Amino acid sequence: MMCRVSASGTYPAPGSGQTTADLPAWVVDALRGAGCVFAEDEAAILVEAAGDPLRLAAMVRRRGEGTPLEYIVGWVEFCGLRVGVDEGVFVPRRRSELLVRAACARLADRPNPVVVDLCCGCGAIGLAIAAAVPGVELHAADLDPAAVRCAGHNLAPIAGRVHLGDLFDPLPRQLRGRVDVLVCNAPYVPTGAIALMPPEARDHEPALALDGGADGTDVLRRVTGGAIDWLGVDGVVLVEAGESQLPVVTAAMRSAGLDPDVVTDDDVDGTVVIGRRSRMLGKLPHFGTSPPPVPGASPLHPGAPGDVARLP
Repeated sequence: MMCRVSASGTYPAPGSGQTTADLPAWVVDALRGAGCVFAEDEAAILVEAAGDPLRLAAMVRRRGEGTPLEYIVGWVEFCGLRVGVDEGVFVPRRRSELLVRAACARLADRPNPVVVDLCCGCGAIGLAIAAAVPGVELHAADLDPAAVRCAGHNLAPIAGRVHLGDLFDPLPRQLRGRVDVLVCNAPYVPTGAIALMPPEARDHEPALALDGGADGTDVLRRVTGGAIDWLGVDGVVLVEAGESQLPVVTAAMRSAGLDPDVVTDDDVDGTVVIGRRSRMLGKLPHFGTSPPPVPGASPLHPGAPGDVARLP
């Protein structure tokens, strides 16, 4: 077994300030023996979470058996936040922090923006956006009841609303034409590639949160196809995708009346496609006429549709 922390979330040093020398040697040795790449970091987290030797031993045993660290301790670090994650709920990856940064850049100077987080999982993406942008009205949705329960717990302190259902179906109708930012980390692993994923993902996370169909774009194409009816005049939709899927996803956005821009970040291995109302749409059926796009100087606001911007 190979315990790759990078396959799931990311972990900060525990708040207790323990050093490697403070850690029980048997814990580090056990994790190393199980193939954990970051044995010292994981040991520190387990020691902090356990509280007593018996519980620590049980946690180390579970980790050695391949249970994701996030499920054992009940949380994942995401965008500097400690987000609760239940067993059987998709664990947010560090690459999805690019979705948060790109969304926040689009929300600058918007008072009380409306944000929708589809395929929300534990709610980490919406939670991170709300933590960075004051006054957000947050709605999240997922098809998995376990994910909705987990997200509901995480978003309750910020009055976020979580809806159970398929993509747009459970969203309140009054959100149509009002959404400033719609983010979605849809399942985008091709069906045939799931067997090649690390066992921590393929054996423990729900297939519903991983399987994106034959080429991985089934859900992505549905999201891009339905987003425009929910966006406000200046609203945008942001989806995470694989680089090999960019031709399909950008074409789907254009077909739906959206101009796509692509943002990548090699540091987190992230790729995000951002869609805004096409400059060629003219008269809009629900929202009037779309204003001309404002060209931006930031890498998060590339100029021509379909351009690829790389974050430094």
